[in-house]
Amino acid sequence: MRVALFATCVNDALYPSTAIATVKVLERLGVEVDFPAAQTCCGQPQFNTGYRRATEPLVHRMARAFEGYDHVVTPSGSCVAMVRDNYPRIGARAAAEGRGQGLADAAASLVPRVRELTEFLVDVLGVTDVGAYFPHTVTYHPSCHGLRMLGLGDRPRRLLQAVKGLQLIELPGAEECCGFGGTFAVKNADVSAAMGDDKIRNALSTDADVLCGADNSCLMHIGGMLRRRDAPQRALHLAEILASTEEEPLR
Repeated sequence: MRVALFATCVNDALYPSTAIATVKVLERLGVEVDFPAAQTCCGQPQFNTGYRRATEPLVHRMARAFEGYDHVVTPSGSCVAMVRDNYPRIGARAAAEGRGQGLADAAASLVPRVRELTEFLVDVLGVTDVGAYFPHTVTYHPSCHGLRMLGLGDRPRRLLQAVKGLQLIELPGAEECCGFGGTFAVKNADVSAAMGDDKIRNALSTDADVLCGADNSCLMHIGGMLRRRDAPQRALHLAEILASTEEEPLR
């Protein structure tokens, strides 16, 4: 099995520890992971802001960068949703405009192989206990892309419940959006902040040590609001919890 890590822009620039944790978890389970250096952005910021044509070269680049791998694994539901949901639309639109099948073919070659981390662990490897140890109370926020577009369901929770020492606490209003939404947080800052206030109010009501999620874009938004309030709770990506062991505890 040839597996490639798609680190994503946010993780590469701001949260490299999440990408490293993803590799640690996969290698612990016997998976050989490559990091194709040609990978860049999946095009989500451009596409969501309305620049469809500017996204098209990135579709081709992604397909070339990850050519030949059985699976492309990433710790980001939003980027997986971008590839799986929007790449076929981009290809179909280009073909309908008379610009050939190149984009559609690139999308078709890549889309079936792209997996969000928890999908890959549970559905492909068939594991929920990854040998993790994290002696803390944790509450889980399901990000919108993973919840609604990918249908991750209880996969993240099953992985968390199998972590030794971890106590999982239900998050009130868990399925409500945190308010980030990429460019939404910039274009609609007041609404975004109000939604974030609701989310952290519910998170803090759990008295959990950690608010966990599977998308660092959402955790950046939530975590920033927690820090500005000097709240004791911290936001942490699920991959970093799964990477923590008794021999190598998360620092």
